[in-house]
Amino acid sequence: MIKEKTIKVSKTIPERKILQQAFTNLCTARAMTHLYEENFKTVSKYVHATSRGHEVIQTAVGMQLKPQDYAFPYYRDDSMLLAIGMQPYELMLQVLAKRDDPFSGGRTYYSHPSLKEDDKPKIPHQSSATGMQAIPATGVALGFWYKEAEGLETAEEKPIVVCSLGDASVTEGEIAEAFQMAALKQLPILYLVQDNGWDISANAAETRAQNAYEYAAGFHGLEAVTIDGTDFETSHNTIAEVINTIRTERRPVLVHAKVPLLNHHTSGVRMEWYRDDLEESRARDPYPKMKTLLLDNGFSKSELQQIEQDCEIKVKEHYKKALAAEDPRPEDLFTHDFAPTPVEHESGVREPENAEKVVMVDCALFAIEELMAKHKECLLYGQDVGGRLGGVFREAATLAQKFGDNRVFNTPIQEAFIVGSTVGMSAVGLKPIVEVQFADYIWPGLNQLFTEVSRSNYLSNGKWPVSMILRVPIGAYGSGGPYHSSSVESVVTNIRGLKIAYPSNGADLKGLMKAAYYDPNPVVIFEHKGLYWSKVPGTKGATSVEPAEDYILPFGKAWVLQEIWKQEDVETLSIITYGMGVHWAMNAAAELGMKDRIEVVDLRTLHPLDYETVMKSVKKCGKCLVVTEEPSENSFSRALQGRIQEECFQDLDGPVMIIGSENMPAIPLNSTLEQTMIPSVEKVKAKIEAIMAY
Repeated sequence: MIKEKTIKVSKTIPERKILQQAFTNLCTARAMTHLYEENFKTVSKYVHATSRGHEVIQTAVGMQLKPQDYAFPYYRDDSMLLAIGMQPYELMLQVLAKRDDPFSGGRTYYSHPSLKEDDKPKIPHQSSATGMQAIPATGVALGFWYKEAEGLETAEEKPIVVCSLGDASVTEGEIAEAFQMAALKQLPILYLVQDNGWDISANAAETRAQNAYEYAAGFHGLEAVTIDGTDFETSHNTIAEVINTIRTERRPVLVHAKVPLLNHHTSGVRMEWYRDDLEESRARDPYPKMKTLLLDNGFSKSELQQIEQDCEIKVKEHYKKALAAEDPRPEDLFTHDFAPTPVEHESGVREPENAEKVVMVDCALFAIEELMAKHKECLLYGQDVGGRLGGVFREAATLAQKFGDNRVFNTPIQEAFIVGSTVGMSAVGLKPIVEVQFADYIWPGLNQLFTEVSRSNYLSNGKWPVSMILRVPIGAYGSGGPYHSSSVESVVTNIRGLKIAYPSNGADLKGLMKAAYYDPNPVVIFEHKGLYWSKVPGTKGATSVEPAEDYILPFGKAWVLQEIWKQEDVETLSIITYGMGVHWAMNAAAELGMKDRIEVVDLRTLHPLDYETVMKSVKKCGKCLVVTEEPSENSFSRALQGRIQEECFQDLDGPVMIIGSENMPAIPLNSTLEQTMIPSVEKVKAKIEAIMAY
């Protein structure tokens, strides 16, 4: 049982320097809001929101963060950004989507920051932050937990994480996953919930059974406090004590700050269209309360007027400068889709002398074991991968015993957390290898995979690539039924910003696993369950001589597994395939006695895809068959078929054909129905005969 503790907050008045700094920050944020309204038509070309009404609590937090800390502000947090040292000009570059926008180079919205500067808190990329940021932020805290447990973090003053949330976003299911892990592992994170009582046009009474403070009570080990976020003295002192508690005691805290929303939800959704509480909200304006606090503590009216005037002048000057800044150039679109990888060529020994043949699942296991032995920043987590079981396919067997429960551990049933936490882990210099138990279970993780993982490098303008490996056991095998048999590559290949492997044998899997580890980009590896132990008839080719530890196979290099020469007097065929399809193709060619007339190209990676090898093979052979396990309609393979048809049209002797599973909603449990659903050697043979006779 986690011992509950209580935070005690000081009632002392912050010193004069702090009050002046905070008031200046409020004045700057307020002046920016007014300027944006005065120049609405110009600044509202791109959507933005401001912190008006939220300035005090944001300022109290931002002022107290340190360069070693990590922050995840949300789209209304411009006061927090100013408080950590950002200038109005820098924020305006983003509101105007200018080329020198320091966060994204004009790629993403106002107050969607990503920052990596030595003198400021670190801000990894995040999306529009309507709850999705909680998992990556908690991933940073999990990274701190791991580094401290393993002696990789030795700084005297330990870092913390701040995750800022609007109250409406706390109803998201992913918030529960983040809170659960933070409470379970006792992670050093502050969840700041700014409660203004509104979603967009729906208010709290319509959409929330309780506020965030009340909700947090259900997570034992997550202490929560609720405050008036418009009162600077209360906000500053509470945040100071909370940050000190997290920094020293290494446990999570939620601060629920009640604030009014005094500006529009966004520039495109105007408050006067639907708000019925504007008068009441304006009565809670933190700005006059802050002025009163300063007047009661030694500041004169003239001093405050001078600060206000200086801020207004500064903001107008910065706006004029930002308007004149350069817009992005067309060629800027094509940068930072991926971070450069050091792995460009095949290297090491693929078939060492006297090495034994091993099954495919062991090739992956041994690859991870070698990586973990060599790199302390490498860790593995997911459902049931810990010491008791070592994975439902034994794909992590013995790893927890060899490397300890901090480096190999079980997670709750939380695919979103498993995937999204890698954003934070990577941001603090770790290399997480994670897995979902079955491809069918990837769906809850797709939000994080698409929104946070895949776009991070591109939308942070190259600052925050996510270095992770996601293992996905996939495919139909042994009557797994509708929830353990699916192929999902078409969905995942449509997520730009990911590298994707789908090997057909153990040697390739080990070499690609090593390449994935040294690649700074996110990698998904599909591992066919039916190839793990080569128990499916005709899949002995998936077993391999185990490559040496130094063997690395780069992405984007297809393998002409069965190569033929160009022949003019007979019909020849190029089969383009991957995964289990490789074995169907090889066996079909052998059984038809056509090994000298059929070339088989194993893609090995689906992105990047080796189009050069594919097109060269198809043009040589004149006919092409794409073999996949997925249902073919609207699929990755159908798109590949179309591209081959387009690029090789002049060299083709017939239409490019495709064979995949039947286009039914799910793979049935019954073995007869399963075999009717998916391809087989016999079905591939029939398709080969049809295309050869064309």
